[in-house]
Amino acid sequence: MTDVDALFTPLRIGPLTLPNRIVMSPMTRQHSPGGTPGDDVAAYYRRRAEGGTGLIITEGVAIDHPTAVDSTKVPRLHGDSALAGWRSVVDGVHEAGGRIVPQLWHVGPLWGAMARVDPTLTPLRPSGLWGRVGRTTYSQRYLSTVSTPTPAMTGHDIEDVIAAYVRSARNAVAVGFDGIAIHAGHGYLLDAFLWEATNQRTDTWGGDLRRRVAFPVEVVRAIRREIGPHLPIFYRFSQHKQQDYGARIAETPDELGRILTALTEAGVDVFDASSRHFDRPAFAGSDLTLAGWAKKLTGAHSMAVGSVGLSTSLHEQGVPEPAALDGLYRRLADAEFDLVAIGRLHLAEPAIARVLRTGAPLPSFDQDRHVRVLT
Repeated sequence: MTDVDALFTPLRIGPLTLPNRIVMSPMTRQHSPGGTPGDDVAAYYRRRAEGGTGLIITEGVAIDHPTAVDSTKVPRLHGDSALAGWRSVVDGVHEAGGRIVPQLWHVGPLWGAMARVDPTLTPLRPSGLWGRVGRTTYSQRYLSTVSTPTPAMTGHDIEDVIAAYVRSARNAVAVGFDGIAIHAGHGYLLDAFLWEATNQRTDTWGGDLRRRVAFPVEVVRAIRREIGPHLPIFYRFSQHKQQDYGARIAETPDELGRILTALTEAGVDVFDASSRHFDRPAFAGSDLTLAGWAKKLTGAHSMAVGSVGLSTSLHEQGVPEPAALDGLYRRLADAEFDLVAIGRLHLAEPAIARVLRTGAPLPSFDQDRHVRVLT
């Protein structure tokens, strides 16, 4: 068994069989005017399937809620036009032999970070708080606009959002997606319920860790009821937030275990452990990564993501250089985690799976060329 063989071992998740462990990580592109993915978006995803990627997780897709996503160029998963566009995307990926799931997204407190918003709409925040400002890339101008508390989410707001997730999951199944992914990291709505800096409620949905995880659990449980017992659910979580890259939802493995175990019991099949550097230890005293801990604590499948094959994480200074993958192959061979989500290198080279299979040099990533243009 060579170093790369672990990357090309098939994996079965419920009815979904993946030919390899390579996943296209979700990346916001903003190339869907009016929320509808067009032919260019369909071709973009199809090229990655043709290149041999085992699973594609789409860019974040707005659920059927008025404040889910602020940019009108981010795709939606509701409305006839958007659903027709996604059906074309899914059909193209399947024709190329690929598999694809949508990442359901509600930005929550970060409403207004990507685009100007309707001032009559109020962002959804668990306790009306944007979050504690720490290491962030947001401008002072933006930070000044979000510092004023808003009304906390009501019970009706919470019910509305759960129903919106369910409607969008139903739409995803109807257009032929192979499962569901949920964005619950980075300070967005579901993550905001877990983070004590944004959730200071004292009711059913806040307080101790068990109650802070209750809302994400209910979202997962509702989606699982809607799509049935078999289609896989992927769940992205993170320690860091866009409000503060140093923030944490769990200070110990025990705390993380209480969060993730509750989500596993609700119906999560795969934990997408988002870290700025996939191979950094998650807790002191152990070499285990965040993805490694997710698998160890729950027994569920886990996926590593964060600067795979690159020397610097997103938003770090400096031009990212190709980085050795020996550690990745070792951790995969040791079954520390099961899948590897690759982001920016999928933009640099649609056939990155083929590059890895053949051992060819990794492509160079150029921010201007590969991020601003859909290729």
